[in-house]
Amino acid sequence: MSMFKSLVRRSFGALVLAGVAAATLGAAPAKAATPEEIKARGKLMVGLLTDYPPFGGTDAQQQPAGYDADVAALMAKSLGVKLELVPVTGPNRIPYLLTNKVDVLIATFGITAERSKQVLFSNPYSSLTIYVLAPKSLNIKTTDDLKPVTISVARASTQDTAITAAAPQGTQIKRFDDDATALQALISGQVQAMGASNTILAQLNKDYPQLNIEPKLTMREQANGMAFRKADTALAEFANKFIAEIEKNGELSAINKRWFGVELTKLPPMPQF
Repeated sequence: MSMFKSLVRRSFGALVLAGVAAATLGAAPAKAATPEEIKARGKLMVGLLTDYPPFGGTDAQQQPAGYDADVAALMAKSLGVKLELVPVTGPNRIPYLLTNKVDVLIATFGITAERSKQVLFSNPYSSLTIYVLAPKSLNIKTTDDLKPVTISVARASTQDTAITAAAPQGTQIKRFDDDATALQALISGQVQAMGASNTILAQLNKDYPQLNIEPKLTMREQANGMAFRKADTALAEFANKFIAEIEKNGELSAINKRWFGVELTKLPPMPQF
């Protein structure tokens, strides 16, 4: 199955699962703020992406699977509770958290100054690099070269934020609901370039080598953190200790190798704003 078809299938599954989750959770929102309350409830509710493999995708049964799901499973195990995975999208991640539909986001969520105004971040547990991707034949050497280029991005993503800030006024940026449709726009020729991570680049070159896609500009080295409501400081402190533990004992590196084929390099430092 091509990456695009796989992403579309995953995105459809995510929408179905998200709809079910929203209907189910809307009637009885979680109100946990501490590890003790989660232990008393017996369940950790984690929001994660299902349209961004290998960080967040779905398996053959359309269940969430990937790097983030594995980290969430270890966190629930550390708390001694069951795990409930709740599919979210880039645009609705923060609303799901702030309306108590989940306890925490483990959703490839880049730590930024703007987002930190709304949520409380843990220390980084993963990282990725954001690029402007385009065919080798397209001449892009500086951000000034982006002005005549049409670029696709996933709406409300860190690549959206980074490219919007860096591109010259007048650059045509087309925003899509997820990476699957942003990728389709590049593959079909609807756009000339795409804002995406190194994970998308690797899979794109594997499935569509004839497109000769390469990174043109490095926009951001993104540190990803778990996200909590501002009041949930005790849970964030627990998460920081948990992340340090699984990095030290090798469990996080094993997850990275499972999904990316290489052992984990040192996690990036916590961004300072």
